[in-house]
Amino acid sequence: MKPHAPRVTGALVFTTATAAALFVAVAAGGAGAEPAASPQAVPGGVTYREAGRFTTAGKPRDLLLHPESKNLYVGSDDLADTAEVNEGGLYVLNPADGSVRSTVTRFPGPTGTLGRRAVTRIGAALPGDGVVFGYPLRGIGTARTGDETAAGAWVAGATVTDLGPGTGPGTALVAQGPVLAEVDLATAAVRRSLTLEGGDSFAVDAARKTVWFTDFANRRLYKVDTERLAVAGTVELPAGEGFGGFTEVDPQTGAVWVGLDNSVVVYAATGTRLGALRGKDLPRAARFDSATGQAFVVWQDAGDPSLPGSDNDGTLTVHRSADLTELVQPVVLPGNHVQLGVASLAVQPGAEAVLVSSPAQGTITRLERFVPPEPSPDPSSHPSPSPDPSASAPSPGSSAGTPTGPGPATSPAASPSPAPAGSTAAPGAVVGGTGGQPPEAGPAPAPAPHGSLASTGTTVLSLAGMAAALTLAGWALIRFRAGRPGRTGPG
Repeated sequence: MKPHAPRVTGALVFTTATAAALFVAVAAGGAGAEPAASPQAVPGGVTYREAGRFTTAGKPRDLLLHPESKNLYVGSDDLADTAEVNEGGLYVLNPADGSVRSTVTRFPGPTGTLGRRAVTRIGAALPGDGVVFGYPLRGIGTARTGDETAAGAWVAGATVTDLGPGTGPGTALVAQGPVLAEVDLATAAVRRSLTLEGGDSFAVDAARKTVWFTDFANRRLYKVDTERLAVAGTVELPAGEGFGGFTEVDPQTGAVWVGLDNSVVVYAATGTRLGALRGKDLPRAARFDSATGQAFVVWQDAGDPSLPGSDNDGTLTVHRSADLTELVQPVVLPGNHVQLGVASLAVQPGAEAVLVSSPAQGTITRLERFVPPEPSPDPSSHPSPSPDPSASAPSPGSSAGTPTGPGPATSPAASPSPAPAGSTAAPGAVVGGTGGQPPEAGPAPAPAPHGSLASTGTTVLSLAGMAAALTLAGWALIRFRAGRPGRTGPG
């Protein structure tokens, strides 16, 4: 190799690399000419918004949305601040607007004498329409829409503490403290019974012929086989000192949900623990929607200003029942606390609407599912569905979106518009635009598909020519240096 070869080779490498770099930079610049996707409004997801607040049913104690007639049954107590009238009874409401369809006001007493009484719990739906309900102290009644007087009888023995559907037509299950009994609806006569070690409430899983009987005081859950009315298993609940909130069964999976202190503990139909939900408030009611596989839980505030975190507001949470995943941001229930009674809820099939009672306020709140609209697409990040083949390419050096045809034109991204809900753009900012003053109104040219090189083709050719010129110049320099006399060593 000649002594001057390294210097010549370096020049060649330099010029070639420069040309290549220019070409790559131009190509990369063309591909990157498409503006980066502007921040899209991330939908907040499905939520529930208040659509109505009903004050037509006294002090609501329990709710049941009839699966066939679609009537909303409300068991109610008397409101303390309305001394001139007694609102206790069984109400039938239109669940859409809370209007009263009928009211049952007279119930048989222990001797059969009719009188107005509070309805504290609703145990089951009757075929077609109507419900089975309980009223103090030991009354079991039935009524349908349009009835003014309920049919009913009193169970012998201790106060009835819970009520649920029986194992056959014309029966109901009742708890009288730790005694679980199946009684006849017409006469309240006890057909069979089981005495447990403790407890006072239960939930029925009719599909699996099981009753889950809860002993909150001893932190124990009994699995009762309803065919034999015998204990089939026992589950130990987590230790704690608070009162129990509820026991409910997911009819689809057979899982049992137990409200306990500030948590909800969930067990499979076999008794295996699946997990727990925790919150700052007290879980007091749960319902399930088989159509969507969702569970709804009402958490009530303690209503005691001396307790840390007490704000008088409750919450509604929505979960996927299969794995307890929370699906919706907690919905605030203003003023819903436990000081004057425990909340209840009803879920419309398909979960389009949820109804939540607040005994403290004497209200039933209708919450409707709300899906935020999708954000408007960014026109600068989508190809034109049908580019105009007659549209002329922009002149060299022009920026994307600059009008090139006759007459004024406007870039689709330049029109200022409010940022979609949830967008990170500042109020009034142009989402997806390029900023600057918008040109005059007029027909907009079709945008180049996904930032293609159509708008920079001339620039690419120009710079490619420049790279070729630099390469030729490099070779000329090599030839020149090779032909100079007297160059025998490194300079």
